[in-house]
Amino acid sequence: MTKPLFRGLLIAAFFALVAAVLIPVYVPRPAFIPGFAPPPDMWPRTVALIGTGLGLLAIVQAVLGRGLPNEELIETDGAPIATMVLRALGAAAAFAGFVLVVPLAGFPIAAMALTGLCILLTGERGHVLWALAISILGPLLLLTFFQQALGTQFPKGMLTTAIGI
Repeated sequence: MTKPLFRGLLIAAFFALVAAVLIPVYVPRPAFIPGFAPPPDMWPRTVALIGTGLGLLAIVQAVLGRGLPNEELIETDGAPIATMVLRALGAAAAFAGFVLVVPLAGFPIAAMALTGLCILLTGERGHVLWALAISILGPLLLLTFFQQALGTQFPKGMLTTAIGI
């Protein structure tokens, strides 16, 4: 199995899981939606479907041999596959933790923690200030954009309600 194929499978599986399981369960859809307003699940579902499509496109490109030119086969008996599996399990645990933390801490704080963990899981340790800035400012900017420009509401946890975020 090549790295691009493995990567495509992971991307497609993750976004398909989000679209099929997480969005219907965690994004409530009201009984009445005015004709001019998009439903609350429109943007999360759009992102999840685009992500699934990109994962499937990566799989097709990997099968057709159009991956990166220097891609080598994954060693099945060495450390690289073990490291990749541990990182994939770590990412799955981080997303599960995110789902559990959102009701307690709210979306902004949970998204900051998830972003920071995902940066750590990529193995990036050299640019700590950049990682912190992205982990904190990225979710806040996305939250501000989606709330102000699109009117999308995000879950407020007990902590974010208490501190007024």
